[in-house]
Amino acid sequence: MSDPRRRVPRTDVLLADPRLVEAQRVLGRALVKSVIADAQQRARAGEIEPEFVAEHAVAALPPTASSLRPVINATGVLVHTNLGRAPLSRAAVDAVVAAAGTTDVELDLATGRRGRRGRGALAALARAVPTAEGVHVVNNNAAALLLAALTLAPGKEIVLSRGELVEIGDGFRIPELLASTGSRLREVGTTNRTSLRDYVEAIGPQTGFVLKVHPSNFHVTGFTSAVGVAELAKLGVPLVVDIGSGLLAPHPLLPDEPDATSTLRDGADLVTASGDKLLGGPQAGLLLGDAELIERLRRHPAARALRVDKLTLAALEATLTGPPPPVAEALVADVAELRARAESLAAELPDAEAVDCVAAIGGGGAPDVELPSAAVSLPESYAAALRAASPPVVGRIEAGRCLLDLRTVAPEDDALLASAVLACSS
Repeated sequence: MSDPRRRVPRTDVLLADPRLVEAQRVLGRALVKSVIADAQQRARAGEIEPEFVAEHAVAALPPTASSLRPVINATGVLVHTNLGRAPLSRAAVDAVVAAAGTTDVELDLATGRRGRRGRGALAALARAVPTAEGVHVVNNNAAALLLAALTLAPGKEIVLSRGELVEIGDGFRIPELLASTGSRLREVGTTNRTSLRDYVEAIGPQTGFVLKVHPSNFHVTGFTSAVGVAELAKLGVPLVVDIGSGLLAPHPLLPDEPDATSTLRDGADLVTASGDKLLGGPQAGLLLGDAELIERLRRHPAARALRVDKLTLAALEATLTGPPPPVAEALVADVAELRARAESLAAELPDAEAVDCVAAIGGGGAPDVELPSAAVSLPESYAAALRAASPPVVGRIEAGRCLLDLRTVAPEDDALLASAVLACSS
């Protein structure tokens, strides 16, 4: 027994440890066995004492069976794509948990017959945008555009301004997405200027629809011109408008950001938008507009492949009917209160100071809008350590400092933020 490797507990013995028995119930046997095997290997390599294998295995267990980790977003970007875009409201989270079991997602309990899928979420969306005659939901905004092209322009042309041939992230481009449906793009105008005459001259028997796309993550200034929705609506062909960020009604802080209500009122036949940006809900593609057109989209064979699941429907309905989601609250956060929080945190943290800064919308929405904010400023060396904290804290580097922008940090998370910074400084 002089070889310490002989003292490493067997797997079956460790699996019988009450702490690891409970972990198997929550995380699953396979995941727990994997963690145990790692701890046993460390003991055989002499990194830990064999008698403490169980303790190390317990300490290494993840909080959930998913590898995704909750993160405190201190970047100052309200809709951060790399951090999952919009965080759900408490109401939406509760709705997802409730819907995770068996639900009446496609059953009419009164009659016992099949019911309209997602009827609650669809009704809530229709109430939120009264100018929409019909509504439908797919799994993201790219899917919404895809379904529109498949339905309205199979083998036909989609007329689109060259200034709106945007890339929507991770290398995906609107022209390539639309071309994949078998439609042909008819580009009009130039990069910086497009006139109504450009559209008129391009429209013909092969036109499926005119598409207007809201620029994502950029703003063109200078010698520019574009054609508005009201003018395009008079061309006599279907008009599809991608407003992108999911703003359903005008917002006083975002006067230049297109919204679904106004766009439909101006004459658009179909509006597409994202559910997980300014709306503040789950990933979803929102389709709003003419009732007959929406029904055609809903009945297209591809609609089945693009539909959302019960969890998304639950979260979307709760977002539309419940209290303001975190994105909406962050957008209207009081700057004086943010500054007071920053000063309070900085007073209890080493190497910290409260500073004024500027936050951003993110997610392709309102790229030219700057939101006054306040942050806790730390030495740049804190950035990597905070990302490794529990929970991880993601800030931004600015002028050689690590800024923790409080506009995107919920007030109830200030204590967690302070604990993470203190742990990194010790």
